[in-house]
Amino acid sequence: MHNHIYPPSFEIGREDRNRLNRHPSGVLWLTGLSGSGKSTLAAVLEKELYRREIRSFILDGDALRKGINRDLDFSPSGRDENIRRMGEIAKLLMQAGVVTIVAAISPYREHRRYVRKLFEGDRFYEIYVKCGIHTCMQRDPKGMYAKAHQGIIPDFTGVGMSYEEPLEPNLIVDTDGRSVDSCREQLLQFLKEMEMFGDA
Repeated sequence: MHNHIYPPSFEIGREDRNRLNRHPSGVLWLTGLSGSGKSTLAAVLEKELYRREIRSFILDGDALRKGINRDLDFSPSGRDENIRRMGEIAKLLMQAGVVTIVAAISPYREHRRYVRKLFEGDRFYEIYVKCGIHTCMQRDPKGMYAKAHQGIIPDFTGVGMSYEEPLEPNLIVDTDGRSVDSCREQLLQFLKEMEMFGDA
């Protein structure tokens, strides 16, 4: 399939862009239940990276569902394609020299394994934003759990559909009972250990 397509080769590559940016590019894939704090952490992390003059961009699951993935439903095949597209977009942004922060529930281990394979041996980090379902329901910032319990949103992750916890994430950030600042500092320390700061 597609054996007649030959991607062009350009003179400027990812390593060149990393040298220009003075930092490596990579992907931080934040997975967790709705209300666990993925988007909040992505936002504060991006702000800190900007302060450090590190080029970054957030791929938010809800934002993509409103745009490039608006043609997809929440059926198994729709969820498969949603994650596939997010992974491919993240890969393009990484090639562009950007630290890409993905904030998406991505509830299935199979999907996350697929994405990880796209970046095999590269700077891809699966980060489990862990939070108990009861805390997520209490937060319910978008009112999704309430609608799910009312039957307005069928097959909502955590209510009608299960969430499969990561078995071997690169990092676990437990947001249950912790401040945003504390979680942000944990993320920054992790990035420092992964040598994501400084000259590439």
